[in-house]
Amino acid sequence: MMKSLKAIFTFIVVVIVVSACGGGQAPVDTESAPVGATTAPPTQVGPTSTPVPAVVRIGGSGGPDTLNPATALMSRSFIIFELVYSSLYELQLDGTYSLDLLESAENSPDGLVWTYKLRTGAKFHDGQPLTARDVLFSYQLYMGNPDSGESFPYMTPYTEGFSKVEAPDDQTVVLTLNEPIPNIESRIAFMYILPEHIWKDFNTFKAASEYTNDALVGSGPFKLKEYKQNEFTHLVANHEYFGKGPKVDEVIFQVFENADVMVQALKTGQVDMVTDVLNTAIPALKNAENVKVVSGPPFAPDVTDILINLVDPANCPEGSACTGHPSLRDRNVRLALSHATDKQDLINVILLGLGTPGVTLIPDSLGIWYNNTIQDYAFDLDKANQLLDAGGYKDTDGDGVRQMPDGSNPLIYRLNWSSDSTTSQRLAEMVSKTWEKIGVKTQMQALDPNALTTICCPNFDFDLIIWGWGSDPDPKALLNVMTTKEITTGVSETGYSSPEYDALYDQSNTEMDQQKRVDIIWKMQQIVHNDVVYIIPYYSQAVEAYRTDRFKGWIIDAPKLSLEDVSSLLVVEPAQ
Repeated sequence: MMKSLKAIFTFIVVVIVVSACGGGQAPVDTESAPVGATTAPPTQVGPTSTPVPAVVRIGGSGGPDTLNPATALMSRSFIIFELVYSSLYELQLDGTYSLDLLESAENSPDGLVWTYKLRTGAKFHDGQPLTARDVLFSYQLYMGNPDSGESFPYMTPYTEGFSKVEAPDDQTVVLTLNEPIPNIESRIAFMYILPEHIWKDFNTFKAASEYTNDALVGSGPFKLKEYKQNEFTHLVANHEYFGKGPKVDEVIFQVFENADVMVQALKTGQVDMVTDVLNTAIPALKNAENVKVVSGPPFAPDVTDILINLVDPANCPEGSACTGHPSLRDRNVRLALSHATDKQDLINVILLGLGTPGVTLIPDSLGIWYNNTIQDYAFDLDKANQLLDAGGYKDTDGDGVRQMPDGSNPLIYRLNWSSDSTTSQRLAEMVSKTWEKIGVKTQMQALDPNALTTICCPNFDFDLIIWGWGSDPDPKALLNVMTTKEITTGVSETGYSSPEYDALYDQSNTEMDQQKRVDIIWKMQQIVHNDVVYIIPYYSQAVEAYRTDRFKGWIIDAPKLSLEDVSSLLVVEPAQ
């Protein structure tokens, strides 16, 4: 569970994801399964002379919390939105962007004006044409009204830096920026085009928040047939889709509440594919007939971190406690803790091997933005002990716990985590046991998420916290976490401050050349790693499973894994 402040950056992050090319690895075979159930609507089959519809049934642990993109928070909602709505760009599993509603996109030499030409013939599911007016309406709705303070819930941050939007004709949209925005596609890809003729009556914050959007009219490759919250979402192919449409007739997302029931449903063929496979359920499907299990970097990237309170007293925000153990401001102590963290053992035990060792706050599934050249600190207890010995941290009283160089303040650290996490307690127990071998003791305690947020940032009333982040496809938000300016806002969770890092961060936000921007961001990650700001135990893998005898064409060899994504659901077809 991410802290609430982290969710501010990642409310849509749960859906989308990443880039690829330079980081992560393609999904691999493994084994799988989990979650519990409800009954999906029956498929209507006509006389024997009528072809039987090709219906893909997908099992998962939850469904959309709402069909309204103004108020949706759960990832399941955005999975449906990606299938039903269109946007100007489409994020691919390799982290690149393709044109969706666009025929072309041109940027002015100064980077401030984008001119978008729309495809002709695009229609909404109710038959109404989609024009530049709908794009104009949608973008202005997302931008909000600065005079009245009205905004479209949750979407306004994606329009930061937008100056104005114009529609000079039905096929042209002109977007003017206040300053150039690197990787602007990462924002626009999730700004869904809403039908003005429907949403014009819900263009205030209150109206948009209260609108149920039960019809879910979009222009994407699938359209809604029926939805029952916490039971199923039934989609059918949009035969008037402007692009290359799906090869199947229908897709049903079925909610399961019990892991064993979902595993059995896949085995018996009641569902064709399952998501949300818990690692502990993998053995149940290992030898199942006609079932294939795959794992790989998740399409929606996340990272587990052990964050360290290293705020300098000079940077302590006014009114904050700043009670971090003083030894943690010593890089060699943090380095010793890193050398005393057996990441592969954590992966093997907690993730059953389905993960990769973590290095930076930027996860490996962010592709080109992840610096895969960084050499991590090897698990080496002798090295860890040597570092502490050299720093004067001795166990002067023989109780197994080292003290500060002046003989005071033993190295006993508070280690906290969120009580709603399923893995953090085990992680805490394992690292604590290993750290004891270098003379470091922990006081472990799970806290309610709100309590954890309270002690964290910007109060800095902690030593070590196990937590995590989700990420947008662009790393800007995660990079911002480590800037000096965010120490007082509650966004910085460690209190880290580096003038060099800050300068590079500002530079990365205006650099329009992608390779130069990648180089800057890689350098920023190296700086933070050298300073040992975090201990990143691992990046977990996504695990999914499907039946091989029902449908073929699932995309399992891409840099990211997401069988429920539109990429797979546009190409799968009956196996026979």
